[in-house]
Amino acid sequence: MTDDTKPKGPASYFPSIEKKYGQPISHWLDLLAGVSGKKHMELVAWLKTDHGMGHGHANALVAHFLAGAKP
Repeated sequence: MTDDTKPKGPASYFPSIEKKYGQPISHWLDLLAGVSGKKHMELVAWLKTDHGMGHGHANALVAHFLAGAKP
């Protein structure tokens, strides 16, 4: 990959998230879509507590999700 084709921002974490947790990004985004009424850091805490995710990975997923971006 060249610098122009490498994912930037939260998406740059996606390959390591998929590798570490064994689920595609769509799985995590679907889980986040099922949680309502929580703020950014509440969603991060939920991923960390209920799914054993590290802070950086959880934060990247939540930021991507709340921005409304597609994987």
